[in-house]
Amino acid sequence: MRINKYISETGFCSRRATNRLIEEKRITVNGTICEPGTMIVPGDVVLIDGESIPEKSACVYIALNKPVGITCTAAKTVKGNIIDFMNYPGRIFPIGRLDKDSEGLILMTNDGEIVNKMMRSEYGHEKEYVVKVDRLITEEFINEMSGGVEILGTITKPCRVSKISEHEFRITLTQGLNRQIRRMSKECGYRVVRLERVRIMNIERADLADGEWRELTQAELADLLVQLG
Repeated sequence: MRINKYISETGFCSRRATNRLIEEKRITVNGTICEPGTMIVPGDVVLIDGESIPEKSACVYIALNKPVGITCTAAKTVKGNIIDFMNYPGRIFPIGRLDKDSEGLILMTNDGEIVNKMMRSEYGHEKEYVVKVDRLITEEFINEMSGGVEILGTITKPCRVSKISEHEFRITLTQGLNRQIRRMSKECGYRVVRLERVRIMNIERADLADGEWRELTQAELADLLVQLG
């Protein structure tokens, strides 16, 4: 079994995070610094920062209403990181990202495999946002945003956009480009002043207060896993 799959199945972190640990030379296998693609066989001694990997605990799946100013990273060196903010009594990490200046729904877990599934499929599943901008929203703006906007050397996929009020709109994406909505809006001559994610696939923020979190229901988790395949 490849090292990144092995570690993700322990629940310590995702495959992507494991790859970063390998690059930082923080993983050893039988006393030798691990290389990308290393295969693990029964009996191998795998250490991270010189420590054994903790036994896998029961999987948890959490919906958090992230406030503005919190950074979606597990790196303790980053001030205002999401792990310190939650202070959860157990090791968890975010699924994907929501930039520091944005707020709203983000999922947290200790299940590395579901992270891998969601990251592989993030360009096909819906994420819904409510956005406030600095100018009056026009029909032309709605049409531009929904039809595709050129950013980061590509044209965004068509998406659903609807006007909520003079300065607010709702947008549903099936992509996850870096700061996508902010960049799209800027290309159309608008500046985002507030961005909230209200839904990820079948999981809704609903009435979670700012900074509040809850565990997913069994029904939500079952539906999510079916969609991920």
